[in-house]
Amino acid sequence: MSKHIKFSLLLFSFLFITLTSFAQLVSPPKWNIQLANKDLKVGEEAEIVLKASIPMNWYVYSNDFDENAGPVLTTLSLNGSKGISVNENLKPINPKKKFDPIWEADITYFSGSGEFRQKINITESNVEIKGTVEYQMCSDVTGQCILYEEDFTIKATAEADVATSETPVETKIENQTQEEVKPDSSASEVETVQKSVTESISDQERTFVDLDPDGENGGLLGFMFVAFLAGLAALLTPCVFPMIPMTVTFFTGRSKSRASGIRNAFIYGLSIIGIYTIAGTAVAAIQGPEFANWLSTHWLPNVFFFLIFIFFAFAFLGMFEITLPSSFVNKIDAKADKGGFAGIFFMAFTLVLVSFSCTGPIVGSILIKAAGGDFITPIAGMFAFSLAFAIPFTLFAVFPEWLNSLPKSGGWLNSVKVVLGFLELALAFKFLSVADQVYHWGLLDRDIYIAIWIVIFFLLGLYLLGKIRTKHDSPMDYIGVPRLMLAISTFVFVVYLIPGLWGAPLKALSGYLPPMATHDFNVIENRPGASVPSNQLDEIPKYADFLHFPHGIQGYFDYKQALEAAKKQGKPLFIDFTGHGCVNCREMEARVWSDPQVLQRLKEDFVMVALYIDERFELPEAEWYVSEYDGKEKKTIGKQNADFQITKFNNNAQPYYVILDHNEELLVKPKAYDTNILNFVTFLDEAKAEFGRR
Repeated sequence: MSKHIKFSLLLFSFLFITLTSFAQLVSPPKWNIQLANKDLKVGEEAEIVLKASIPMNWYVYSNDFDENAGPVLTTLSLNGSKGISVNENLKPINPKKKFDPIWEADITYFSGSGEFRQKINITESNVEIKGTVEYQMCSDVTGQCILYEEDFTIKATAEADVATSETPVETKIENQTQEEVKPDSSASEVETVQKSVTESISDQERTFVDLDPDGENGGLLGFMFVAFLAGLAALLTPCVFPMIPMTVTFFTGRSKSRASGIRNAFIYGLSIIGIYTIAGTAVAAIQGPEFANWLSTHWLPNVFFFLIFIFFAFAFLGMFEITLPSSFVNKIDAKADKGGFAGIFFMAFTLVLVSFSCTGPIVGSILIKAAGGDFITPIAGMFAFSLAFAIPFTLFAVFPEWLNSLPKSGGWLNSVKVVLGFLELALAFKFLSVADQVYHWGLLDRDIYIAIWIVIFFLLGLYLLGKIRTKHDSPMDYIGVPRLMLAISTFVFVVYLIPGLWGAPLKALSGYLPPMATHDFNVIENRPGASVPSNQLDEIPKYADFLHFPHGIQGYFDYKQALEAAKKQGKPLFIDFTGHGCVNCREMEARVWSDPQVLQRLKEDFVMVALYIDERFELPEAEWYVSEYDGKEKKTIGKQNADFQITKFNNNAQPYYVILDHNEELLVKPKAYDTNILNFVTFLDEAKAEFGRR
């Protein structure tokens, strides 16, 4: 499985690098900003409507959540406007809401399209509204975040006589969108560049959709491979395995020739695939981003899934048996007795129904995992699962003589069922944990969660060794080598979990465990000397009183100061274009920078500078300048850093990592979001080696 996932990630990385070399600047959303009122009257209220058309696979943060959570909230500035006064704060219209595990907070956002409204009072007849919308756009597909501004001007005339106004209002709206070209470009150049960038980004986004609808699982290929393995595992369940002899009996003597027998067998296999894939199609048809967000964050479905998994776990452990109504199964089975294609289809349908009590939780897990708002993933997952499920039945139908070499049903099938019961029990707590984090119940802190898993898998190990038995288990005189190896693997996993009770990061399970912030007793981070950095600075960094590096790294926050330090120390300069509200910047720091190989190199081999593109600290007026890129005055640290990234490196997305020599020349090709640690180590080592050659 890991090879397939790594192949998918390598292919994804290659395409990402190839495409971004042609499309560095990401186009902003298209805004439509106008007054909602058709008739303006002095002394009355009006409303500015701001609608954004957001590119596919990107989203814009709203402004109705805690500003200290992390992401940049959308803001509207009306400074310099005439003839109006502001009534209320900018109001988002029906944003989506979710719990973000990176920020460990509830956030709101817009995808596809978004709308804000701003109420104002008309105070004069001649109205001139000058506004600037500042917002952050991010993508979970490309792993990037971008800070944008949208300037607009609205000129209108209001009727002075509030009582009698029949004169239509003439309104002129001038949207001064931030273009992806320099201000002195001709109109044709503007149009050509915009079209080129838009087409390139669209191609890039389509590739990402095709290759990585579920990035956490290593792409679509990785997800399908996991689903295929789940199908193979389902064959070993006690509900499915005994159906193989039934299949052979059904097809034996049914066909008049060898050719018709093979044809019927393939129809049987395709029917199984079709039935399961239809279930995936149904999920794809009803789900969408809203459904997926509700499914993944709301307490109701998560608690429901928790209870369902507990229910199946108790059944698998032998507390009770799950059976479908016999009358329903008998009706389907009776249809299977009919001849022709219909009989073969209903035989396949009978197999699916009878095996549901064992395959239900596996199929449910695939569909839950696939609920990500896209259309292809649940269909592809169910196809891969049913393919693995159907192949053995098809082959046994074609070659019934293979049945003689098949192991007989027995106690080993019950052991498989019990092992699945332990796994279902462990996975059930993942759903309860999600609800607990979203609604802050405080039931499953990280250490409690790890303790539960330690106990469950320790008991599983004892079961595999025969030290405990369930209701339907037979006594064991000896333990086979495969079962012993599985027991050893289980106990190794338990030993791996134990340090997590005292704060070990357990990176391999980071996607399944509650956040570290919920850990009550963290010895790892609180031990003496844990945060002592190994790199030293020549002078106190500018802005270090409010800007910081993670993991004890020491560095600078001003480019010129860092460049001088790099020259003094004789080291290359590592530039981290980042942002306070960049979720994937935090993920890179947590998953990649924290690795000992990476962290040691960052501390010892480079002078570090973090350039925050969303830092709003206003510099002294003497340091302001007008950008050659967009002709706007850059007053804050963030705006100057963003302008530097665009003009120097033709890129406007974060995270973005650049390594320069003392002549400010690139040592290696810059790197964007990539959680592969080996790739990042190679990136650093190649830059260091190239620096030594210059």
